[in-house]
Amino acid sequence: MELNMAYRSLVLGVARQKWLENLIRTRGWKFASRYVAGNTLEEALAAIEALEAEGIHALVDLLGEMVTGEEQAAGYTAEIVRLTRALGELPYPRWVSVKLTQIGLDLGRELARDNLRQILEAAREVDATVQVDMEDSPRTDATLWVWRTLREEEGYENVGIVLQSYLKRSPEDLRQILHLKPNLRVVKGAYKEPAEVAWQDRRVISEKFLELVKTNLAAGGHTATGSHDDRLLEAVRGWAEAQNVPRSQYEFQFLYGIRRELKRDLARRGYTVRDYLPYGEDWYPYFSRRIAERPENLLFVLRGVLQG
Repeated sequence: MELNMAYRSLVLGVARQKWLENLIRTRGWKFASRYVAGNTLEEALAAIEALEAEGIHALVDLLGEMVTGEEQAAGYTAEIVRLTRALGELPYPRWVSVKLTQIGLDLGRELARDNLRQILEAAREVDATVQVDMEDSPRTDATLWVWRTLREEEGYENVGIVLQSYLKRSPEDLRQILHLKPNLRVVKGAYKEPAEVAWQDRRVISEKFLELVKTNLAAGGHTATGSHDDRLLEAVRGWAEAQNVPRSQYEFQFLYGIRRELKRDLARRGYTVRDYLPYGEDWYPYFSRRIAERPENLLFVLRGVLQG
């Protein structure tokens, strides 16, 4: 295992300790706010306005995951519907990201399907796109079932899906849905996964990433490159232009608060750029995964917390 993978595994393991979560929640918000647009919908809407002023669109995510009760899942569903309708009041592209464990996947895939259907109906009303996020590998089958049921069997064309290039199964998962020309977001993956199911070598993960992007673009599906890796971004851009893929068919997606100059540059050059813009009070799990991406992030946070 490469050092960076070992680092990520260690950080994600330690992040589950309740004492650390309490410490970060109490004293770490000023660092989390670099990656999280705010605690409220109103703060998220203001962040969208600021991004649009720079020619950057938003993929908005109400933070929250792995709920344990149907009432909690219903509450999140209602709040995402409220978010979707609020986006309908803005004169910008409307994209919403949803984690299925937030709306009841662990309580039953049928419950998650029914709750997602409510969100998709609201999205239809305001011409919005809903991107179903991919979580850790034990939930991949159920996530794909919910997405495919609503996309293929019930005919919702405004729902996209995410695939993670570090999962060894992802090329076959894409092959199974390629006939649907999915609205696909490709990411490397940010969860702690064992070697049996996930590639651990960065070079291989990048190769698989590019393979997924090319495959979906070649089949005519709208494809988002969800990475900050300069080499991958350039490889996708160069390949798409060499193949005469229209720019309307692909875009570059980034995490909120990261690579700001690069995003502005791509937008100025006429590419579609979209920020994954998270908000909400349940920000700690998301923030933990951002810390796990680079040792510099951890050192920056720890130094501030301990000094604060």
